[in-house]
Amino acid sequence: MKQSATDEAFQELYRIFSSGRVLDSGGCLAAFQSDGLTAFSERPLAIVIPQTEDEVVEAVRWCHRHRIPFVARGSGTSLSGGSLPCANGIVIALNRLNRILEIRPEERTATVQPGTINLAVTQAARPHGLYYAPDPSSQQVCTIGGNVAFNSGGAHCLKYGMTANHVLGLRVVLPDGEIVQTGSSSLEMAGPDSVGLFVGSEGLFGVALQITLRLLPLPQSVHTVMAGYRTIEQAGEAVSQIIADGMLPAALEIMDALAIEAASAAVDVKYPAGVEAVLIVELDGTETHIAQEKTRLDRLLQLTSPVEMTVAGCDAERASIWRGRKSVFSAVGRLSPDFIVQDSVVPRTKLGEALRAIKSMAMEAGLRVANVFHAGDGNLHPLILFDGNVPGELERAESLASAIVGMCVGLGGSITGEHGVGMEKRHLMPAMFSETDIAAMHSIRMAIDPHELSNPGKMFPGGEAPSLALSGLHPLEKTGGLSRE
Repeated sequence: MKQSATDEAFQELYRIFSSGRVLDSGGCLAAFQSDGLTAFSERPLAIVIPQTEDEVVEAVRWCHRHRIPFVARGSGTSLSGGSLPCANGIVIALNRLNRILEIRPEERTATVQPGTINLAVTQAARPHGLYYAPDPSSQQVCTIGGNVAFNSGGAHCLKYGMTANHVLGLRVVLPDGEIVQTGSSSLEMAGPDSVGLFVGSEGLFGVALQITLRLLPLPQSVHTVMAGYRTIEQAGEAVSQIIADGMLPAALEIMDALAIEAASAAVDVKYPAGVEAVLIVELDGTETHIAQEKTRLDRLLQLTSPVEMTVAGCDAERASIWRGRKSVFSAVGRLSPDFIVQDSVVPRTKLGEALRAIKSMAMEAGLRVANVFHAGDGNLHPLILFDGNVPGELERAESLASAIVGMCVGLGGSITGEHGVGMEKRHLMPAMFSETDIAAMHSIRMAIDPHELSNPGKMFPGGEAPSLALSGLHPLEKTGGLSRE
Protein backbone atom coordinates (compact mmCIF):
# COMPACT_ATOMS: atom_id res chain seq x y z
CA MET A 1 0.00 0.00 0.00
CA LYS A 2 1.32 3.44 -0.93
CA GLN A 3 1.00 5.56 2.18
CA SER A 4 2.23 8.92 3.38
CA ALA A 5 2.14 7.88 7.04
CA THR A 6 4.96 5.80 8.48
CA ASP A 7 4.81 2.03 8.39
CA GLU A 8 5.15 2.05 12.15
CA ALA A 9 2.01 4.14 12.54
CA PHE A 10 0.02 1.78 10.35
CA GLN A 11 1.33 -1.26 12.20
CA GLU A 12 -0.23 0.30 15.28
CA LEU A 13 -3.53 0.65 13.41
CA TYR A 14 -3.42 -3.03 12.43
CA ARG A 15 -2.98 -3.92 16.10
CA ILE A 16 -6.05 -1.90 17.08
CA PHE A 17 -8.29 -3.69 14.55
CA SER A 18 -8.53 -7.44 14.15
CA SER A 19 -7.74 -9.19 10.88
CA GLY A 20 -9.77 -8.10 7.88
CA ARG A 21 -10.98 -4.82 9.37
CA VAL A 22 -8.26 -2.59 7.94
CA LEU A 23 -8.74 -2.59 4.17
CA ASP A 24 -5.95 -1.28 1.96
CA SER A 25 -6.19 -3.20 -1.33
CA GLY A 26 -7.14 -1.44 -4.56
CA GLY A 27 -10.50 -3.14 -4.96
CA CYS A 28 -11.61 -2.37 -1.42
CA LEU A 29 -10.49 1.25 -1.64
CA ALA A 30 -12.31 1.72 -4.96
CA ALA A 31 -15.64 1.00 -3.26
CA PHE A 32 -15.14 4.01 -0.97
CA GLN A 33 -13.53 6.52 -3.33
CA SER A 34 -16.81 8.33 -4.12
CA ASP A 35 -20.14 8.89 -2.47
CA GLY A 36 -23.45 9.71 -4.17
CA LEU A 37 -21.76 12.54 -6.07
CA THR A 38 -19.58 10.46 -8.36
CA ALA A 39 -18.14 13.51 -10.13
CA PHE A 40 -15.64 13.60 -7.24
CA SER A 41 -13.31 10.68 -6.63
CA GLU A 42 -10.34 10.07 -4.32
CA ARG A 43 -8.75 6.92 -2.91
CA PRO A 44 -7.89 6.97 0.80
CA LEU A 45 -4.91 5.25 2.40
CA ALA A 46 -7.12 2.69 4.13
CA ILE A 47 -10.60 1.86 5.37
CA VAL A 48 -11.07 0.88 9.02
CA ILE A 49 -14.20 -0.96 10.11
CA PRO A 50 -14.92 -0.56 13.82
CA GLN A 51 -17.43 -2.82 15.52
CA THR A 52 -17.71 -0.92 18.81
CA GLU A 53 -17.76 2.66 20.01
CA ASP A 54 -14.41 2.11 21.72
CA GLU A 55 -12.87 1.16 18.40
CA VAL A 56 -14.20 4.34 16.78
CA VAL A 57 -12.61 6.34 19.58
CA GLU A 58 -9.32 4.45 19.19
CA ALA A 59 -9.31 5.14 15.45
CA VAL A 60 -9.88 8.86 15.99
CA ARG A 61 -7.19 9.02 18.67
CA TRP A 62 -4.77 7.20 16.35
CA CYS A 63 -5.46 9.79 13.67
CA HIS A 64 -4.87 12.60 16.17
CA ARG A 65 -1.58 11.11 17.39
CA HIS A 66 -0.21 10.74 13.88
CA ARG A 67 -1.92 13.81 12.34
CA ILE A 68 -3.70 11.65 9.77
CA PRO A 69 -7.05 13.01 8.52
CA PHE A 70 -10.18 10.89 8.63
CA VAL A 71 -13.66 10.82 7.11
CA ALA A 72 -16.49 9.09 8.96
CA ARG A 73 -18.86 7.39 6.54
CA GLY A 74 -22.13 5.49 6.71
CA SER A 75 -23.84 4.38 3.51
CA GLY A 76 -22.15 7.01 1.34
CA THR A 77 -25.41 8.47 0.03
CA SER A 78 -24.24 12.09 0.30
CA LEU A 79 -25.07 14.03 -2.84
CA SER A 80 -22.63 16.88 -2.17
CA GLY A 81 -19.36 14.94 -1.85
CA GLY A 82 -19.70 15.21 1.91
CA SER A 83 -18.22 11.77 2.60
CA LEU A 84 -15.51 11.93 -0.06
CA PRO A 85 -12.23 10.56 1.38
CA CYS A 86 -8.89 12.37 1.28
CA ALA A 87 -5.79 10.89 -0.35
CA ASN A 88 -3.60 11.16 2.75
CA GLY A 89 -6.20 9.92 5.21
CA ILE A 90 -8.43 7.03 6.23
CA VAL A 91 -12.15 6.30 6.14
CA ILE A 92 -13.86 5.19 9.35
CA ALA A 93 -16.76 3.05 8.11
CA LEU A 94 -19.57 3.05 10.68
CA ASN A 95 -21.96 0.54 9.11
CA ARG A 96 -21.43 -2.12 11.80
CA LEU A 97 -22.44 0.30 14.55
CA ASN A 98 -26.07 -0.18 13.60
CA ARG A 99 -27.80 -1.08 16.87
CA ILE A 100 -30.92 0.57 18.18
CA LEU A 101 -29.76 0.78 21.78
CA GLU A 102 -33.01 1.74 23.46
CA ILE A 103 -36.57 2.79 22.69
CA ARG A 104 -38.43 4.57 25.48
CA PRO A 105 -42.11 4.64 24.46
CA GLU A 106 -43.19 6.70 27.47
CA GLU A 107 -40.68 9.42 26.63
CA ARG A 108 -41.10 8.95 22.88
CA THR A 109 -37.36 8.73 22.29
CA ALA A 110 -34.89 6.28 20.79
CA THR A 111 -31.12 6.06 21.22
CA VAL A 112 -29.26 4.60 18.26
CA GLN A 113 -25.76 4.10 16.93
CA PRO A 114 -24.61 6.17 13.92
CA GLY A 115 -24.73 3.30 11.41
CA THR A 116 -28.43 2.66 12.07
CA ILE A 117 -30.50 2.85 8.89
CA ASN A 118 -33.07 5.66 8.97
CA LEU A 119 -36.06 3.45 8.15
CA ALA A 120 -35.03 0.89 10.79
CA VAL A 121 -35.83 3.41 13.53
CA THR A 122 -39.46 3.66 12.42
CA GLN A 123 -39.68 -0.11 12.01
CA ALA A 124 -38.49 -0.60 15.58
CA ALA A 125 -40.75 2.15 16.95
CA ARG A 126 -43.90 1.14 15.07
CA PRO A 127 -45.00 -1.61 17.56
CA HIS A 128 -45.12 1.17 20.17
CA GLY A 129 -47.33 3.35 17.95
CA LEU A 130 -44.43 5.69 17.15
CA TYR A 131 -42.23 6.63 14.19
CA TYR A 132 -39.23 8.75 13.21
CA ALA A 133 -40.34 11.68 11.04
CA PRO A 134 -37.35 12.75 8.85
CA ASP A 135 -37.59 10.68 5.67
CA PRO A 136 -34.94 11.41 3.00
CA SER A 137 -35.46 9.73 -0.36
CA SER A 138 -32.65 7.34 0.58
CA GLN A 139 -34.22 6.43 3.93
CA GLN A 140 -34.06 2.71 3.17
CA VAL A 141 -30.25 2.86 3.05
CA CYS A 142 -29.02 6.15 4.57
CA THR A 143 -27.76 6.17 8.16
CA ILE A 144 -28.73 8.32 11.11
CA GLY A 145 -25.11 9.43 11.55
CA GLY A 146 -25.09 10.83 8.02
CA ASN A 147 -28.51 12.41 8.54
CA VAL A 148 -27.15 14.18 11.62
CA ALA A 149 -24.02 15.37 9.81
CA PHE A 150 -26.01 16.96 6.98
CA ASN A 151 -29.25 17.84 8.77
CA SER A 152 -31.28 15.75 6.33
CA GLY A 153 -34.91 16.52 5.65
CA GLY A 154 -37.22 14.61 3.34
CA ALA A 155 -40.65 14.84 1.82
CA HIS A 156 -42.40 15.46 5.15
CA CYS A 157 -40.11 18.19 6.48
CA LEU A 158 -42.69 20.87 5.55
CA LYS A 159 -44.77 19.91 8.59
CA TYR A 160 -42.29 18.08 10.78
CA GLY A 161 -38.97 19.82 10.19
CA MET A 162 -35.44 18.61 9.59
CA THR A 163 -33.17 16.22 11.49
CA ALA A 164 -32.18 19.09 13.80
CA ASN A 165 -35.77 19.22 15.06
CA HIS A 166 -35.61 15.55 16.11
CA VAL A 167 -32.17 15.12 17.72
CA LEU A 168 -32.25 15.53 21.49
CA GLY A 169 -28.82 14.31 22.55
CA LEU A 170 -25.47 13.19 21.21
CA ARG A 171 -22.47 11.28 22.46
CA VAL A 172 -19.56 12.42 20.30
CA VAL A 173 -15.86 11.75 19.94
CA LEU A 174 -14.14 15.03 19.02
CA PRO A 175 -11.21 15.10 16.56
CA ASP A 176 -8.69 15.04 19.43
CA GLY A 177 -10.26 11.85 20.83
CA GLU A 178 -12.14 13.52 23.68
CA ILE A 179 -15.62 12.13 24.31
CA VAL A 180 -18.41 14.59 25.06
CA GLN A 181 -22.09 14.23 25.87
CA THR A 182 -24.38 17.00 24.71
CA GLY A 183 -28.13 17.36 25.11
CA SER A 184 -30.24 14.71 26.80
CA SER A 185 -33.40 12.65 26.30
CA SER A 186 -35.51 15.57 27.51
CA LEU A 187 -37.46 17.86 25.21
CA GLU A 188 -36.42 20.75 27.45
CA MET A 189 -32.89 22.15 27.13
CA ALA A 190 -30.98 24.69 29.17
CA GLY A 191 -27.80 26.48 28.14
CA PRO A 192 -26.10 26.74 24.75
CA ASP A 193 -27.54 24.59 21.96
CA SER A 194 -24.48 22.42 21.39
CA VAL A 195 -26.68 19.75 19.78
CA GLY A 196 -27.74 22.31 17.20
CA LEU A 197 -24.08 23.22 16.64
CA PHE A 198 -23.18 19.60 15.84
CA VAL A 199 -26.20 18.72 13.69
CA GLY A 200 -25.45 19.87 10.16
CA SER A 201 -21.73 20.41 10.82
CA GLU A 202 -20.91 17.99 7.97
CA GLY A 203 -18.48 15.86 9.98
CA LEU A 204 -16.14 18.78 10.78
CA PHE A 205 -16.55 18.40 14.56
CA GLY A 206 -15.94 14.66 14.99
CA VAL A 207 -17.99 11.48 15.00
CA ALA A 208 -21.35 10.83 16.68
CA LEU A 209 -21.26 7.60 18.71
CA GLN A 210 -24.80 7.61 20.05
CA ILE A 211 -27.78 9.70 18.96
CA THR A 212 -30.96 10.24 20.95
CA LEU A 213 -33.93 10.88 18.68
CA ARG A 214 -37.38 12.28 19.20
CA LEU A 215 -40.19 9.95 18.09
CA LEU A 216 -43.72 10.97 17.13
CA PRO A 217 -47.06 9.13 17.46
CA LEU A 218 -48.20 7.42 14.28
CA PRO A 219 -51.03 9.47 12.75
CA GLN A 220 -54.49 7.96 13.04
CA SER A 221 -55.29 8.77 9.44
CA VAL A 222 -53.35 9.59 6.27
CA HIS A 223 -54.80 10.99 3.03
CA THR A 224 -52.59 11.00 -0.09
CA VAL A 225 -53.53 12.57 -3.42
CA MET A 226 -51.64 12.70 -6.72
CA ALA A 227 -52.81 15.32 -9.21
CA GLY A 228 -51.58 15.72 -12.79
CA TYR A 229 -51.28 19.14 -14.47
CA ARG A 230 -50.78 20.27 -18.06
CA THR A 231 -48.05 22.71 -16.97
CA ILE A 232 -45.63 22.86 -14.09
CA GLU A 233 -46.83 26.42 -13.40
CA GLN A 234 -50.34 25.06 -12.71
CA ALA A 235 -48.88 22.59 -10.22
CA GLY A 236 -47.00 25.43 -8.55
CA GLU A 237 -50.16 27.52 -8.42
CA ALA A 238 -51.94 24.64 -6.67
CA VAL A 239 -49.23 24.69 -4.00
CA SER A 240 -49.72 28.43 -3.54
CA GLN A 241 -53.49 27.98 -3.22
CA ILE A 242 -53.10 25.28 -0.56
CA ILE A 243 -50.66 27.31 1.53
CA ALA A 244 -52.63 30.55 1.10
CA ASP A 245 -55.74 28.76 2.40
CA GLY A 246 -53.93 28.07 5.67
CA MET A 247 -53.47 24.33 5.24
CA LEU A 248 -50.31 22.63 6.47
CA PRO A 249 -49.99 19.31 4.65
CA ALA A 250 -47.45 16.75 5.81
CA ALA A 251 -45.97 16.84 2.29
CA LEU A 252 -46.23 18.85 -0.94
CA GLU A 253 -44.08 17.39 -3.72
CA ILE A 254 -43.85 18.14 -7.46
CA MET A 255 -42.28 16.04 -10.25
CA ASP A 256 -41.87 17.32 -13.79
CA ALA A 257 -42.30 15.34 -17.03
CA LEU A 258 -38.71 14.10 -17.20
CA ALA A 259 -38.81 12.95 -13.57
CA ILE A 260 -42.11 11.20 -14.27
CA GLU A 261 -40.56 9.45 -17.27
CA ALA A 262 -37.67 8.21 -15.13
CA ALA A 263 -39.89 7.00 -12.31
CA SER A 264 -42.28 5.27 -14.72
CA ALA A 265 -39.39 3.34 -16.23
CA ALA A 266 -38.09 2.26 -12.84
CA VAL A 267 -41.15 1.39 -10.75
CA ASP A 268 -44.70 0.24 -11.36
CA VAL A 269 -46.55 3.51 -10.81
CA LYS A 270 -49.30 4.80 -13.10
CA TYR A 271 -48.99 8.51 -13.80
CA PRO A 272 -51.53 10.63 -15.72
CA ALA A 273 -50.79 10.65 -19.45
CA GLY A 274 -49.58 13.76 -21.23
CA VAL A 275 -48.97 15.92 -18.16
CA GLU A 276 -46.02 18.21 -17.56
CA ALA A 277 -46.13 17.79 -13.78
CA VAL A 278 -47.67 15.85 -10.93
CA LEU A 279 -48.33 17.19 -7.45
CA ILE A 280 -48.35 14.85 -4.45
CA VAL A 281 -50.20 16.12 -1.40
CA GLU A 282 -50.34 14.21 1.86
CA LEU A 283 -52.40 15.06 4.92
CA ASP A 284 -52.09 13.31 8.27
CA GLY A 285 -53.66 13.63 11.71
CA THR A 286 -56.67 12.42 13.63
CA GLU A 287 -59.52 10.78 11.75
CA THR A 288 -61.83 13.70 12.52
CA HIS A 289 -59.27 16.26 11.36
CA ILE A 290 -58.51 14.42 8.11
CA ALA A 291 -62.22 13.91 7.35
CA GLN A 292 -62.57 17.70 7.33
CA GLU A 293 -59.25 18.54 5.67
CA LYS A 294 -59.56 16.15 2.72
CA THR A 295 -62.85 17.80 1.66
CA ARG A 296 -61.14 21.17 1.88
CA LEU A 297 -58.15 19.91 -0.12
CA ASP A 298 -60.35 18.39 -2.82
CA ARG A 299 -62.13 21.72 -3.25
CA LEU A 300 -58.84 23.59 -3.58
CA LEU A 301 -57.38 21.14 -6.07
CA GLN A 302 -60.51 21.17 -8.26
CA LEU A 303 -60.16 24.94 -8.53
CA THR A 304 -56.67 24.47 -10.08
CA SER A 305 -58.02 22.33 -12.97
CA PRO A 306 -55.94 19.14 -12.71
CA VAL A 307 -56.05 16.78 -15.69
CA GLU A 308 -56.48 13.81 -13.37
CA MET A 309 -56.54 13.12 -9.63
CA THR A 310 -55.69 9.84 -7.89
CA VAL A 311 -56.52 9.27 -4.23
CA ALA A 312 -54.67 6.46 -2.46
CA GLY A 313 -57.33 4.08 -1.22
CA CYS A 314 -55.05 1.99 1.01
CA ASP A 315 -51.54 1.83 2.45
CA ALA A 316 -50.29 -0.12 -0.58
CA GLU A 317 -51.49 2.56 -3.02
CA ARG A 318 -49.98 5.30 -0.85
CA ALA A 319 -46.67 3.41 -0.74
CA SER A 320 -46.75 3.07 -4.52
CA ILE A 321 -47.13 6.83 -5.01
CA TRP A 322 -44.20 7.51 -2.69
CA ARG A 323 -42.11 4.74 -4.23
CA GLY A 324 -42.27 6.60 -7.53
CA ARG A 325 -41.29 9.92 -5.98
CA LYS A 326 -38.44 8.47 -3.90
CA SER A 327 -37.04 6.45 -6.77
CA VAL A 328 -36.36 9.43 -9.02
CA PHE A 329 -32.73 10.04 -8.04
CA SER A 330 -31.75 6.49 -8.94
CA ALA A 331 -34.26 6.15 -11.75
CA VAL A 332 -32.70 8.90 -13.87
CA GLY A 333 -29.89 6.41 -14.47
CA ARG A 334 -32.26 4.91 -17.07
CA LEU A 335 -32.24 8.22 -18.93
CA SER A 336 -28.61 9.26 -18.55
CA PRO A 337 -25.33 7.62 -17.49
CA ASP A 338 -24.49 10.52 -15.12
CA PHE A 339 -26.27 13.27 -13.26
CA ILE A 340 -25.65 16.06 -10.77
CA VAL A 341 -28.44 17.00 -8.37
CA GLN A 342 -28.73 20.37 -6.65
CA ASP A 343 -30.88 21.23 -3.64
CA SER A 344 -31.07 25.00 -3.60
CA VAL A 345 -34.01 26.78 -1.98
CA VAL A 346 -36.14 29.67 -3.21
CA PRO A 347 -39.12 31.45 -1.62
CA ARG A 348 -42.34 29.67 -2.55
CA THR A 349 -43.52 32.78 -4.40
CA LYS A 350 -40.45 32.48 -6.68
CA LEU A 351 -40.91 28.82 -7.67
CA GLY A 352 -42.34 29.56 -11.10
CA GLU A 353 -39.62 32.10 -11.87
CA ALA A 354 -36.91 29.70 -10.72
CA LEU A 355 -38.24 26.82 -12.82
CA ARG A 356 -38.50 29.00 -15.93
CA ALA A 357 -34.90 30.14 -15.36
CA ILE A 358 -33.70 26.53 -14.97
CA LYS A 359 -35.42 25.56 -18.22
CA SER A 360 -33.81 28.47 -20.07
CA MET A 361 -30.33 27.80 -18.62
CA ALA A 362 -30.60 24.07 -19.44
CA MET A 363 -31.47 24.82 -23.06
CA GLU A 364 -28.54 27.21 -23.32
CA ALA A 365 -26.21 24.56 -21.86
CA GLY A 366 -27.58 21.88 -24.17
CA LEU A 367 -28.43 19.59 -21.25
CA ARG A 368 -31.61 17.99 -19.93
CA VAL A 369 -32.80 18.73 -16.39
CA ALA A 370 -35.37 16.67 -14.47
CA ASN A 371 -37.04 18.60 -11.64
CA VAL A 372 -38.39 17.17 -8.41
CA PHE A 373 -38.86 19.37 -5.39
CA HIS A 374 -40.29 19.87 -1.95
CA ALA A 375 -42.72 22.45 -3.21
CA GLY A 376 -44.07 23.40 0.19
CA ASP A 377 -40.78 24.94 1.33
CA GLY A 378 -39.29 25.82 -2.07
CA ASN A 379 -36.51 23.23 -1.90
CA LEU A 380 -35.61 22.46 -5.53
CA HIS A 381 -33.89 19.28 -6.68
CA PRO A 382 -32.92 19.80 -10.34
CA LEU A 383 -31.20 16.69 -11.71
CA ILE A 384 -28.77 17.73 -14.44
CA LEU A 385 -28.30 14.84 -16.87
CA PHE A 386 -25.01 14.41 -18.71
CA ASP A 387 -22.59 11.83 -20.08
CA GLY A 388 -19.17 12.01 -18.47
CA ASN A 389 -17.68 10.13 -21.42
CA VAL A 390 -18.50 13.01 -23.76
CA PRO A 391 -15.72 15.62 -23.64
CA GLY A 392 -16.86 18.82 -21.98
CA GLU A 393 -20.24 17.57 -20.69
CA LEU A 394 -19.15 17.25 -17.06
CA GLU A 395 -17.80 20.80 -17.13
CA ARG A 396 -21.03 22.09 -18.70
CA ALA A 397 -23.09 20.23 -16.10
CA GLU A 398 -21.03 21.66 -13.24
CA SER A 399 -21.28 25.15 -14.72
CA LEU A 400 -25.05 24.79 -15.04
CA ALA A 401 -25.30 23.53 -11.46
CA SER A 402 -23.40 26.56 -10.18
CA ALA A 403 -25.56 28.89 -12.27
CA ILE A 404 -28.73 27.37 -10.83
CA VAL A 405 -27.47 27.83 -7.27
CA GLY A 406 -26.49 31.43 -7.99
CA MET A 407 -29.89 32.12 -9.48
CA CYS A 408 -31.63 30.72 -6.39
CA VAL A 409 -29.53 32.88 -4.06
CA GLY A 410 -30.34 35.89 -6.24
CA LEU A 411 -34.04 35.19 -5.73
CA GLY A 412 -33.55 35.35 -1.97
CA GLY A 413 -32.91 31.65 -1.39
CA SER A 414 -30.17 29.36 -0.09
CA ILE A 415 -27.37 27.32 -1.66
CA THR A 416 -28.58 24.16 0.10
CA GLY A 417 -31.72 22.88 1.73
CA GLU A 418 -30.67 19.46 3.00
CA HIS A 419 -27.77 17.98 1.01
CA GLY A 420 -25.16 20.23 2.57
CA VAL A 421 -22.22 22.13 1.11
CA GLY A 422 -19.70 19.27 1.09
CA MET A 423 -17.16 19.43 -1.74
CA GLU A 424 -19.58 20.52 -4.39
CA LYS A 425 -20.76 23.94 -3.21
CA ARG A 426 -17.70 25.22 -1.33
CA HIS A 427 -16.90 27.76 -4.02
CA LEU A 428 -20.49 29.07 -3.78
CA MET A 429 -20.35 29.90 -0.07
CA PRO A 430 -19.35 33.53 -0.78
CA ALA A 431 -22.51 33.93 -2.87
CA MET A 432 -24.54 33.62 0.32
CA PHE A 433 -22.16 34.50 3.16
CA SER A 434 -19.80 37.43 3.70
CA GLU A 435 -16.10 36.99 4.43
CA THR A 436 -16.86 37.77 8.07
CA ASP A 437 -19.56 35.07 8.19
CA ILE A 438 -17.25 32.44 6.70
CA ALA A 439 -14.40 33.52 8.97
CA ALA A 440 -16.64 33.10 12.04
CA MET A 441 -17.68 29.61 10.91
CA HIS A 442 -14.10 28.60 10.27
CA SER A 443 -12.90 29.90 13.62
CA ILE A 444 -15.38 27.59 15.36
CA ARG A 445 -14.11 24.72 13.24
CA MET A 446 -10.52 25.55 14.24
CA ALA A 447 -11.47 25.76 17.91
CA ILE A 448 -12.75 22.20 17.86
CA ASP A 449 -10.33 20.73 15.29
CA PRO A 450 -7.20 22.95 15.03
CA HIS A 451 -5.37 20.36 12.88
CA GLU A 452 -8.35 20.02 10.50
CA LEU A 453 -8.31 16.23 10.69
CA SER A 454 -12.05 15.57 10.69
CA ASN A 455 -13.52 15.50 7.17
CA PRO A 456 -11.02 18.03 5.79
CA GLY A 457 -11.56 19.96 2.58
CA LYS A 458 -15.33 20.26 2.98
CA MET A 459 -17.61 23.30 3.22
CA PHE A 460 -15.02 26.13 3.18
CA PRO A 461 -13.85 27.71 -0.10
CA GLY A 462 -10.22 27.69 -1.19
CA GLY A 463 -7.45 25.07 -1.32
CA GLU A 464 -7.07 22.04 -3.53
CA ALA A 465 -9.88 19.81 -4.75
CA PRO A 466 -9.19 16.17 -5.67
CA SER A 467 -10.81 16.17 -9.09
CA LEU A 468 -11.91 19.61 -10.04
CA ALA A 469 -10.91 23.39 -2.38
CA LEU A 470 -9.49 26.35 4.05
CA SER A 471 -8.08 29.28 5.46
CA GLY A 472 -7.36 29.36 9.18
CA LEU A 473 -8.21 32.04 11.71
CA HIS A 474 -7.65 32.34 15.41
CA PRO A 475 -9.24 29.48 17.38
CA LEU A 476 -11.99 30.13 19.90
CA GLU A 477 -12.29 28.43 23.24
CA LYS A 478 -14.55 25.37 23.29
CA THR A 479 -17.71 26.47 25.01
CA GLY A 480 -20.80 25.38 26.84
CA GLY A 481 -23.31 22.59 26.95
CA LEU A 482 -20.87 19.67 26.96
CA SER A 483 -20.28 16.95 29.52
CA ARG A 484 -16.73 15.69 29.04
CA GLU A 485 -15.24 12.27 29.73
